[in-house]
Amino acid sequence: MSIFIDANTRLMVQGITGRDGSFHTRQMLVYGTAVVAGVTPGKGGQTFGDAAAGAPPVPIFNTVADAAEATGANVTVIYVPPLFAADAIMEAAAAGIPLIVCITEGVPVLDMTRVYPFVQDHGARLIGPNCPGLISPGVCKVGIIPGRICIPGPVGLVSRSGTLTYELVDQLTRAGFGQTTCVGIGGDPINGTNFIDCLSAFEADPATTAVVMIGEIGGTDEQDAARYVSMHMSKPVVGFIAGRTAPPGRRMGHAGAIISGATGTAAEKVHALVESGIPVGDRPVDVVSLLRDRMPAAQRSAG
Repeated sequence: MSIFIDANTRLMVQGITGRDGSFHTRQMLVYGTAVVAGVTPGKGGQTFGDAAAGAPPVPIFNTVADAAEATGANVTVIYVPPLFAADAIMEAAAAGIPLIVCITEGVPVLDMTRVYPFVQDHGARLIGPNCPGLISPGVCKVGIIPGRICIPGPVGLVSRSGTLTYELVDQLTRAGFGQTTCVGIGGDPINGTNFIDCLSAFEADPATTAVVMIGEIGGTDEQDAARYVSMHMSKPVVGFIAGRTAPPGRRMGHAGAIISGATGTAAEKVHALVESGIPVGDRPVDVVSLLRDRMPAAQRSAG
């Protein structure tokens, strides 16, 4: 099994005709994701096709509502410029799309203060913005996580960092630890899905037997997740925290990766995780050995 996406995912791509949207749509089609619609205002009635993907042409619509009604799309992924991303997210939520994945980086924080409650009020789940999306290996890929580094298996992964998502997934795959779903939640100060949302979904997923959590400096999400794990999770969780050498007051990569107090430091986050029974690796590769110590050999192989 998996979380959030599966074989029943019918994907819409907002911004399908743009540079990034068209490139990654091709990648998702080749992977086998059911891309059923694209949205670009003013280009309704056209199609997006890629013979190499072996899939039929994808119809393009002017609005999300038209695309959803015509195709039954139940997930959308957004590749639009930052200034239009908030409107794209809210358009999808208003159209009743239950899962919205926003890849766009640089969405203004003030925009997200409007988007977050709007999405909540419409009963949708937002992943991102500024995230790599998610992948259920061998089943469905939504976003930009490279499919070639993933294999099916029993480990769930949730990460604030896109680059570290790729690094840790590759390390897991090389060691024979396949994945149920890998989720990049993004590193902006305000995002739609947090660690606890993903941890609770992995806890409820019978196919997931262990979870890797990748955090970074800034905010208190990792500390909140640590408390959740200690109180509610029966499955082993191992972690890695990036930014141990980051200086206070300087943003490091993500908009949310900035130390503005003692609770935002890597050291404090590592302490909180360890105190809650979550072992933390000093290096990304250490996660593999931590998993080996906590998973029976029979549960490690790819499915």
